[in-house]
Amino acid sequence: MSTQPILVIGSTGKTGSRVAARLEQRGEAVRHGSRRAPIPFDWDTPDTWQASLEGIRSAYITYFPDLAFPGAVDKVEALSQVARTAGVERLVLLSGRGEHHARLGEEAVRASGVDFTLVRASWFAQNFSEGYLRDPVLNGVLPMPGGDVAEPIVDVDDIADVAVAALTEDRHSGELYEVTGPRLLTFAEMAAILSDASGRAVQHVPISFEEFHKGLADSAGAFIADVFTGIARETLDGRNASLCDGVERAIGRPPRDFAEFARNAARAGAWSDAA
Repeated sequence: MSTQPILVIGSTGKTGSRVAARLEQRGEAVRHGSRRAPIPFDWDTPDTWQASLEGIRSAYITYFPDLAFPGAVDKVEALSQVARTAGVERLVLLSGRGEHHARLGEEAVRASGVDFTLVRASWFAQNFSEGYLRDPVLNGVLPMPGGDVAEPIVDVDDIADVAVAALTEDRHSGELYEVTGPRLLTFAEMAAILSDASGRAVQHVPISFEEFHKGLADSAGAFIADVFTGIARETLDGRNASLCDGVERAIGRPPRDFAEFARNAARAGAWSDAA
């Protein structure tokens, strides 16, 4: 096992926290990439990048809140060049399925001259337990655009398992892993599964993209609403209504089902009143 650390950018986020924890459980040296880390990393302060990448073996790259944010792709491209000059051996990029800007981010990493693995993910199951869709679950109403479009929603724990493998094993060099769940589900079907697991009645309410934008703007501001509504418009048109084998190719087991996620989240208290 190498003593060189692995940088996990976004180590306090949904995927990054899981990747960092798994690496540390394996005894790997981890450098946390966050503003409050001992060696701070900040996407908005490029002066922090060199120190964060110095002496690093491989790096997990996530961009919060999304690669669709203005300037995100340029920053990923610039960071990849800093990584090359710092001698980083591999970059593992978390990308988004069906997103134009995510593809541009992937190309920036491909062209960096550093060995890479791309993890292209569909919508996260944990958005319902840890993200902006948790409150709607607690309120029993899941207002979502996209009509009856089906999504192969993926468990973030699967993304973390794939990323850890890519960061630590040479056989993932140059691979693109498109990671999905094991079946397609509509939001109405997800709501029914969440109802069964949580013991709360959860009903899907179809809404327009304009209504989706307004709801986000009221809770998170217009800028966030613009970006996420754009992503929703881009991806909830059926383009992602297919399954991929990225999880199984990367780690040799099938992906977790959404019902398994929901049961585990309920047992962990994700939707209890005190959570």
